[in-house]
Amino acid sequence: MIDRAYMARALQLAERGLFTTHPNPRVGCVIVKEGQIVGEGWHQKAGAPHAEINALNLAGDKAQGATAYVTLEPCSHHGKTPPCADALIKAGISRVVVAMEDPNPQVAGSGIAKLQEANIEVTVGLLESEARELNPGFILRMSVGRPFVRCKMAMSLDGRTAMASGESQWITGGDARDDGQRLRARSSAIMTGVGTVLADDPQMTVRLEGETVETPLRIVLDPHLSTPISAKILQGDAATLIVTAVDEPGIQQQFEEAGIEVISVPGRNETIDLAALMLILAEREINEIHLEAGATLSGAMLHEGLIDELNIYMASKLMGSNARALFNTPGLDILADAVELDIIDIRPVGVDWRIRARVVSE
Repeated sequence: MIDRAYMARALQLAERGLFTTHPNPRVGCVIVKEGQIVGEGWHQKAGAPHAEINALNLAGDKAQGATAYVTLEPCSHHGKTPPCADALIKAGISRVVVAMEDPNPQVAGSGIAKLQEANIEVTVGLLESEARELNPGFILRMSVGRPFVRCKMAMSLDGRTAMASGESQWITGGDARDDGQRLRARSSAIMTGVGTVLADDPQMTVRLEGETVETPLRIVLDPHLSTPISAKILQGDAATLIVTAVDEPGIQQQFEEAGIEVISVPGRNETIDLAALMLILAEREINEIHLEAGATLSGAMLHEGLIDELNIYMASKLMGSNARALFNTPGLDILADAVELDIIDIRPVGVDWRIRARVVSE
């Protein structure tokens, strides 16, 4: 029970890096000696010291003979910072409790092995599921080679996202919109489609009251390069990437002169190859994608099996059968074709309800 309490504290510390560690994982560390916490830390930003180093610096000489609780296996390789496994050994740590093994092929058990070779007792797997919840994108990118896609949508009680005219502001209340901003903030990229850009002209920035958070990379999927150069999503300091299916050097040059990167990922029938795009984004170290789009793009991502989690905000109102549906998913003709979901959380958010669900893989 004592070990669980200290690991829970380490997880709390790791969560402090929720908005800032991209593309690195969120990691926390607690150092305990004789029943007292003598050092703790978390990874705050890529390129900055890792959680273990921050905790060791605070512990100082008290780390000798202490136990370290770490939410992710200590690294064993030289990246932007030296190996944390070496630092723990040098500090004289006698025991290390690890929540989960690092899925990074450069580590993948070698950090644990290095500690054990130094006669340090190592325990692995304590609160592993909670540790995985902190880093779904990093884990998926390292193990499968694509980002974790979290789709955010707002709907009425009868499953509608906009009136037939396209009017959709605002289906949900302010608390739900603020909660959605936190989902944006934790992501490596915010992705939408050109249809949403043309209909709503969104900024797709992060606005969190009382917190200074950088807006992640904004991605616009625009098969025919029809995004206006004046669109709000192309303005401001945040970087924007336009993904297209065509090769139009003249139009692309206009965007690039405005500082907007354009890449072409052609698929069938003048569409974007979504699966190929996910691989490209993973190569760019994108861990988590926040998908905030209309029924067409969201439906296409769902159809391709590229949505991992749904965050649906449900308002207590009815919008009628003529209003627009949540997903455009042609081909679901019989019940056996239905997309299976695993609902992992339902809770009130202000006057609305938030449903979190994972898409069940076949």
